[in-house]
Amino acid sequence: MDLHLSDRIIVVSGGAKGIGEAIVKALAKEKAFPVIVGRSEADNQKLLSELKSLGLNADCVTAELTQPEACKMVIDQVIERYGRIDGLVNNAGVNDGVGLENGSYKGFMESLHKNLVHYYLLAQQALPALKKSKGAIVNIGSKTAETGQGGTSGYAAANGGRNALTREWAVELLPFGIRVNAVIVAEAMTPLYKTWISTFDNPEEKLKAITNKIPLEKRMTKVEEIADMVTFLLSNRSSHTTGQLIHVDGGYVHLDRAIE
Repeated sequence: MDLHLSDRIIVVSGGAKGIGEAIVKALAKEKAFPVIVGRSEADNQKLLSELKSLGLNADCVTAELTQPEACKMVIDQVIERYGRIDGLVNNAGVNDGVGLENGSYKGFMESLHKNLVHYYLLAQQALPALKKSKGAIVNIGSKTAETGQGGTSGYAAANGGRNALTREWAVELLPFGIRVNAVIVAEAMTPLYKTWISTFDNPEEKLKAITNKIPLEKRMTKVEEIADMVTFLLSNRSSHTTGQLIHVDGGYVHLDRAIE
């Protein structure tokens, strides 16, 4: 299926690793032009070099998105270089373990800045360009907003906010033909996930316990499967889809995990 994404300028936050990296690669393979936004210049350049070795096009902007002024800088740079933005993928964030009992006001607010505030700021700064292109926004979210996890109030609250903003923006941006959707992730093997699972005394046993609760095929979701959905939602092939929270999770959230 041709997704008709050729040469579209798509900004991808947190685009150098994990889910973001998979999204960037999927877009580049569809002949779009992803712009990687990440805090590490080395990581950004590493992915750019890999893509260029495959004959694929992309660019990057290095920025620390917890700093509000950096969000404006990112969008300004993309507009200066390319003159337009056709899509925005809000993806950057981290499950930072800021809980209720062990947290603090400072930690909670920092978690919101790491995981939610830059979603709003990037979208706000990109909006004039998205109006011109009738572009699309895809927010990456987490099951923690719906299922809870324990010990991660900041991240869960941020993801609840991501879901709410997806629905709110879908309504607000209807007059401009801008579609807004979210892809909700449950259990996907990313570098951050690998780091977390390695903290257990028996990582393999813990991973098996998790995958046994994933209804479809008892396995982790591949980052490529998430990327494929994001790519579809950015394309005109999903031209009448907006305001949706789409779970790419093997049925984890909505199917009974006691199913054998």
